[in-house]
Amino acid sequence: MTKNNLPEKAYKNIDFLTSKDARIIRILSEFLEPKARFNKLNIVDTIVFFGSARLKSKRDANKELREFIKNSKKTSKDYTKNLKKKESLVRMSKYYEDSVELSERLTRWSMSLPTDKKRFIICSGGGPGIMEAANKGAKRAGGESIGLNISIPYEQFVNKYVNKELAFEFHYFFMRKFWFAYLAKALVVFPGGFGTVDEFMEILTLVQTGKIKKDMKVIVYDESYWKNIINFQAFIDNG
Repeated sequence: MTKNNLPEKAYKNIDFLTSKDARIIRILSEFLEPKARFNKLNIVDTIVFFGSARLKSKRDANKELREFIKNSKKTSKDYTKNLKKKESLVRMSKYYEDSVELSERLTRWSMSLPTDKKRFIICSGGGPGIMEAANKGAKRAGGESIGLNISIPYEQFVNKYVNKELAFEFHYFFMRKFWFAYLAKALVVFPGGFGTVDEFMEILTLVQTGKIKKDMKVIVYDESYWKNIINFQAFIDNG
């Protein structure tokens, strides 16, 4: 057999690496590759922001509302429903702005710590909404931030505020969740939907069952919103 006709090495065989037989290799890659990068960049721990991917800045939300009112017919079938959605985005935009401000303050604080290590780095899911706001705040402060993006059909792309060397693209939700939990010293849960609740509840379960042994602070942002979504007292009383 000539050199040009040698069979392909297994670790270069794309058909194999993307097959179900190589799933364990892909899973391991989503553990080892981020670990290598975090070690190389001297990142010790993080503050994780969870929240809705749908929220917009106050400026963008108000702009969308004005354009909707200007360009839509009040007699159209879905006018009232869509108007309420746009108005809701304006109301909810305060959380986007709060996320930016909190992230900026935390980043300035972390950068002032007397250490060569990178401590309490802001970490988000890397996408739009609250995730974008968290990364935006860190960038405003002149700091770095992490984006743990996930490949899903209808969204999402890494937002422009994530540092390139700290932008990750995950295929497996559970590996992405691992990296949220593993480095986190604190978790801030902003208003969100099913995805936010899923991530939030998994962290709470890990803390409750002692699988997370470190002292992780969990901050639920805006008591009135979350009490309307989840009856925490019922969980306590009946759990």
